Amino acid sequence: MSGIDLIVVGGGPGGSTVSTLVAAQGHRVLLLEKETFPRYQIGESLLPSTVHGICRLLGVSEELAEAAFMPKRGGTFRWGTSPEPWTFSFAVSEHFSGPTSTAYQVERMKFDKILLDNARAKGVEVREQCSVVDVVEEDGRVVGVVYDDADGVRHTERSRYVVDASGNKSRIHSRVGGKRHYSEFFKNLAVFGYFEGGKRLPAPNSGNILCAAFKSGWFWYIPLTDSLTSVGAVLRHDAVERVQQGKEKALMDLIDECPLIAEYLSDAQRVTSGTYGEVRIRKDYSYCADTFWRPGMVLVGDAACFIDPVFSSGVHLATYSALLAARSVNSSLSGKLDETKCFEEFEARYRKEFSLFHDFLVAFYDMHQDSDSYFWNAKKVTHSTSPALESFVELVGGGASRETGLVDAASYDGERMAAFKELSELANRPVGQDGTDRDLFESELVESVMEEGAKIQMHALGEIADEDASPMDGGLVPSTDGLHWSEP
Repeated sequence: MSGIDLIVVGGGPGGSTVSTLVAAQGHRVLLLEKETFPRYQIGESLLPSTVHGICRLLGVSEELAEAAFMPKRGGTFRWGTSPEPWTFSFAVSEHFSGPTSTAYQVERMKFDKILLDNARAKGVEVREQCSVVDVVEEDGRVVGVVYDDADGVRHTERSRYVVDASGNKSRIHSRVGGKRHYSEFFKNLAVFGYFEGGKRLPAPNSGNILCAAFKSGWFWYIPLTDSLTSVGAVLRHDAVERVQQGKEKALMDLIDECPLIAEYLSDAQRVTSGTYGEVRIRKDYSYCADTFWRPGMVLVGDAACFIDPVFSSGVHLATYSALLAARSVNSSLSGKLDETKCFEEFEARYRKEFSLFHDFLVAFYDMHQDSDSYFWNAKKVTHSTSPALESFVELVGGGASRETGLVDAASYDGERMAAFKELSELANRPVGQDGTDRDLFESELVESVMEEGAKIQMHALGEIADEDASPMDGGLVPSTDGLHWSEP
């Protein structure tokens, strides 16, 4: 294969999305994936923007419907000062009313394979069992990759652009320059496994993710099918010794510490064989890179940044950044727009989305006032006197963003505290007798983290939001097809 326009490293949702959207414009795309699909991956809970926006743009809506994934109306939380669980529903927002007000809980093995198979069908050349070990650089520009195939034979492929979508374990992310910075706030570890026979929330919320805070941290409880449930505890990093003494015992002991999760699993059995039979650990997974691109190369998804799983932002950020990257690659390959301007737009928008989710999640953690709890220890770094805030502001601001809120730490902190208080007051309202839904869209933070997702859904329907302005002065806006950038 010669004359490759784009090489994508990694076949997860981010890699499949950017490769498909670039190939759809008639460009030659090669995707290199180190494993063979289907393969295991964590991150099963999706947001509406991925299901009704990205997946519609990719043309896989019918395949998703046929896969019969668990419908998800929103999220249910035992969180804040309320002793009873409460529910946040997507349907209360005008952006997500009607058939677009749900998402899915997915088995990632099945979901990711649907997206990768679709990439093949749309013209992407996919080579599995190919591990990328380095990039090729000439005159300060990335012009290809070096990879080992299934037989261990080393190859070099050249291309006009390289997208690293190979996740948190990327071997080449540092080749864009700079380094990753790990969050002092979300410096966590997760221990998780899978259970058969767990209880479900009452209808119509039986497919919701359940997040339950307890003294040592918080649990996710994700119903993947009528009987299979993903269960994980998120802990501070200083709990690593407890987990290392025995992953299964640690998980079961933590379940006993959280009465709500213990009740939901009272008649369940942990899966002990097959793909879901292992108790796994993931640690230090909250980070952000100094830069997201350089000439010829761009980072998407977890290769660039990741925050925390509490609001199911992982797949959204991966596919959102992939859409932004596809617009930049498509626009630059067309020769109609300057490359630097295209990729500065990508980075500014991705950093802005990352910062919005970061603030929302910090606010969520900030609701807990127990001085002995995990949350109190975590939130101490958010005090305005801490250098962590300034470091974060500098980090998410990046070189491309010119937003005042991401440059001036004092201004940023002051605005954020008011938004934190607003969300906390909404979440801590008493649970009503006629149901537990509450309209968190009244919160500026919640509205802001869902705004870009709503715009993606509009693009998927062939509509462009009038307010879809660039975060940069004189920046670019999406084209009418949603797959390129245009001058405003």
